[in-house]
Amino acid sequence: MRASETDIIIIPGYMGASENHWQSRWESKLSTARRVQQAEWTKPVREDWVHEVADAVNQAQKPVVLVAHSLGVAIAVQALPLFKRPIAGAFFVAPPDVADPDIRPKHLMTFGPYPRDLLPFPSIVVASRNDGYSKFEAAEDIAAAWGSLFIDAGEVGHINAESGHGPWPEGLLTFGKFLSQLKAPPHHH
Repeated sequence: MRASETDIIIIPGYMGASENHWQSRWESKLSTARRVQQAEWTKPVREDWVHEVADAVNQAQKPVVLVAHSLGVAIAVQALPLFKRPIAGAFFVAPPDVADPDIRPKHLMTFGPYPRDLLPFPSIVVASRNDGYSKFEAAEDIAAAWGSLFIDAGEVGHINAESGHGPWPEGLLTFGKFLSQLKAPPHHH
């Protein structure tokens, strides 16, 4: 599929995505992209965040492609049961290990545990080897449970603006390739 044939829903994580963040740059580059807005970026409330994502998906006119970063990944998978629109694919970056009692802020654990069912659509998980929010093995493990294509991004921190991923050309390239291989999902009746 081409980007223009999809509704690209950008799901930022804890603290949101600053204007330098790759998610913000993609949003301005991709005409069909829009971001999910949360009332309180610094105080994520699982139920509220999940409903905002579900609303954004359910209002989409075209097949949905999710682009989630960090806590946004947790929210996307927690929101799945509420989706009434077919998802064409998901691009998940730096999922935090919400089952790790050492995660900080501890509050992030309220977004776990992850459902471990196979995702009903094609997905990619991109993970870093030195992400402060998740051990590499935990990301690899959840990607396997979800049936996602797993991409080892190397030692690149949390893949956000702070780790130097404002412009993230490799990410955009990978996303473009992923999009081009997606097929429109069957319509729900």
